[in-house]
Amino acid sequence: MPRVRPRQRAVVAAAGATALTAAALISAPLSGAATAAPAAKAPVARVVPAVEGHQLVRAADGPLSIEQCQTKWGINCYTPTQYRQAYNLNPLYRAGITGKGRTIVIVDSFGSPTIQHDLDVYSAQFGIKSAPVQVVKWGNVPPWDATNPDMTGWAGESTLDVEMAHAVAPDAKIILVETAVAETEGVVGLPEMMDAEKSLIDRGIGDVISQSFGATENTFPGFEQGNFSSIEKLRYAFKDAARHGVTVLGSSGDSGATDYIADGSANYPYQVNSWPSSDPLVTSIGGTQLHLNDAGNRSAPDSVYNDYGASGGGQSHVFGRPAYQNGVKGIVGNHRGTPDISMAAAVDGGAWVYSSYDPTSVGWGVNGGTSESSPLFAGIVALADQLAGHRVGDIHSALYALSQQAPHNPFTGVVDVADGTNNTYDGVTGYTAVKGYDMATGIGTLDAARFVPALALQSWLHH
Repeated sequence: MPRVRPRQRAVVAAAGATALTAAALISAPLSGAATAAPAAKAPVARVVPAVEGHQLVRAADGPLSIEQCQTKWGINCYTPTQYRQAYNLNPLYRAGITGKGRTIVIVDSFGSPTIQHDLDVYSAQFGIKSAPVQVVKWGNVPPWDATNPDMTGWAGESTLDVEMAHAVAPDAKIILVETAVAETEGVVGLPEMMDAEKSLIDRGIGDVISQSFGATENTFPGFEQGNFSSIEKLRYAFKDAARHGVTVLGSSGDSGATDYIADGSANYPYQVNSWPSSDPLVTSIGGTQLHLNDAGNRSAPDSVYNDYGASGGGQSHVFGRPAYQNGVKGIVGNHRGTPDISMAAAVDGGAWVYSSYDPTSVGWGVNGGTSESSPLFAGIVALADQLAGHRVGDIHSALYALSQQAPHNPFTGVVDVADGTNNTYDGVTGYTAVKGYDMATGIGTLDAARFVPALALQSWLHH
């Protein structure tokens, strides 16, 4: 049975919002009675895009405060206003750097029938100007069915992607590409996504592409025999993006140093990696946990996302080390290492999202996963594109150059994540956040007011 594979690890149901992932539902009685302690870390199970038999929290008509989230569910929950402060985005907005004139492309199976309305409600809640979402249907996308868990799972993913990208780059245009086949493990659903991306690139549409999906390298046909042609044959969109200067991002995954077996029922009991995040032409976006106060200022340095999922990272078993990682070959060895850089993804510290695609559960939820970090970073790239006055393109060389400069140059905007937390998950030993590059958070995270100008400059130097 095909498993939907959006990277969204968890949703906390609130105000009637449906939880999308069984492994991490935090629920309370319909009366809104608080649960005193956080839900224990659940064993990893197959991705289930909709939850039945759980009571939903309906106590809130809108987003709750951090303190209320702590009381109800034992987690922290953050608004885009707090994110903007945490990532130091406000100085850019004051300077007119808002993503204006730039286009973010988001690719998801099936999409959401209420995406524009939901973005409008989300934006209004936080005093952000909304933006038009152009929906591109690729192939014969089936009619919306709110009782189909694959569709509602992907609709939740689409909503998270669009709202996070908009939160960072409020004036960027957003294109949501809806494909007709659910991406699962192996190649299923991926040709449609790659065809759609190449079509847009060839028509000059889109400056940055965010991909909140992935399949374990080991599940592709031929992998066990050392034949990687089934992945190689899917790389045409990324090669096309490189030729046209389009930046391509991929969520690094939500199972730490492992990921799902072919039927989605469990994780591999050893270290694996996932494509497209592992592709050398894709910037792999990992996950952190933010520790913020009500003002959005940090109460502690960022940690590795590892609660109801964990930041994906490790060595590719398909791709050799690209030249841009030669400076970290002592860490990645002879293989492509992921992630490259990270942003917020923890469920404990997740983002408020509004959705109404399922008429039986309309409202606000808290989302986490590297499905969140990839569109957040897509917003950052759109800002850099605007500031540079051109597409920054493949940013790998720029990222690693900035990381090397960071220890002696405070203006790179690269913020190391080195607090000793790790992405060990589901019994598979992962990697620890240490000084410099590591396969838990990559080069670390960012201070946007410094990172965006530095990325714009470095991209110019590397082109």
